[in-house]
Amino acid sequence: MLKRPALVLVLPLALLGVFPASAAVKASDIIQRAIDGFVRPAYADLDRHAETLTKAMHTLCEAPSPGELDAARAEFSATVYSWSSAEIIGFGPIKENNRLERILYWPDRKSIGLKQVQAALSDKDPTATDPAQLAGKSVAMQGLGALEFVLFGDGADALSGKDDPYRCAYGAAVAGNIETMAGEVSAAWNKPDGFAVLWANPGPQNPLYRDGNEAVTELVGVFINELEMVRDVRLKGFLGGKAEADKPKQAIYWRSQNTANALAGNLAGIDALFQASKLGDALPPGARWMAESIHIQLVNGVATAKSIQGPIDKTLADPSQREKLEHFALISSSLSTLIGTRLTAEFGLTAGFSSLDGD
Repeated sequence: MLKRPALVLVLPLALLGVFPASAAVKASDIIQRAIDGFVRPAYADLDRHAETLTKAMHTLCEAPSPGELDAARAEFSATVYSWSSAEIIGFGPIKENNRLERILYWPDRKSIGLKQVQAALSDKDPTATDPAQLAGKSVAMQGLGALEFVLFGDGADALSGKDDPYRCAYGAAVAGNIETMAGEVSAAWNKPDGFAVLWANPGPQNPLYRDGNEAVTELVGVFINELEMVRDVRLKGFLGGKAEADKPKQAIYWRSQNTANALAGNLAGIDALFQASKLGDALPPGARWMAESIHIQLVNGVATAKSIQGPIDKTLADPSQREKLEHFALISSSLSTLIGTRLTAEFGLTAGFSSLDGD
C-alpha cells in the first residue's frame, strides 16, 4: 500500500500561528493560495478537458472517420496532461468513492485492466456503454487506461469506420464517466463547507488539521511524494540502469505515446502549485534562493519531458533521446534533495518513512 511521507514537526510553530516563525507567514494564507491558485483551477481545467473529450468521442461514434479519430486521440492526450497536473493533489475529494483509482488505475502490473477491457470489447457487454452503470464496475474498466486501449490499442483503427460501433460506445461511456468524476471533484473543492475549508482553516476543532503546521505539512508532502512517485514509479518503472534493462511496455500511457507528456504534466503541476502557494516566501531571507532554484529546475524538467516525442520504445533505443530521460531523472533527484531535505530542514520538518514503503 502506498503512503504519503510522514513529515514530523520538530518546532512548536503551531503555537505561534505562523510558518515558519522567522517569516511571520500564516499557514492558512499559504494553503488558501494553494487552493485558489492551483487546486481549484487544476480540477476545473480537468473538468473542461474531460467534457471536450466526451464530446469528441460522441462525435466520433456518430460520424466515424480518420479525422474524427485523430481529434478524439488529440483530446485524450490533452486530458492526460491536464490530469497529470491535477493528480498531484491526491487527497481530499479525489480520494472519495475511489475516484483516484477510477480515473487512473496504474500501475497495473498483472494487466488486470487490460484483460477486463478486452473482455468487455469481446463480449460487448451492454451495461459497459452506460456511464452510470460503468461507474459501478471494476475501477480498471472506467478510466484513462481503459480509454487509452480503446483509442490506441489493438483494433483501434476500426474506430475510423463503422465496423465496431460497440468499441466507440464503450469509449464514449468511459469518457463520460471521467467527465462526471472530474466535475464532482471540481465542485467538491468549491463547496463552502467542504474539504477546502478544513484544509485552509486548521484549528483545535478541525477533525483533519489541528494546527497550521499540519496543514502545511500536507502541502509539503505533495512535493516530496509526487517527485518520488514520478521518479521511482513512473520513470524508473521502465527506464533501466542500462539500456538492456529498459521495459518500454511498463511505461505509463505507452500505447498513446503520452509517457513523456504525463511526466511533463506532473512536474508542471508541482511547479504551478509551488508558485501559487508562495511557500518560498516562508523561507528565511538567507534561504530564499531555494524557491527560485526549485522553480528553475521544475521548468527545466518540464521542458526536457516535452522535448521527448514519439513512441517510448524508440526513445529508449535512441541514445540521444534516452539521455533526456536520464537528465529528467537527475532533475527529479535534485529536486527531491532540495525540497525533501533542505527546504524541510529550514521549516523544521523531518521526513519520516518513504511514500513508497509498504505496510
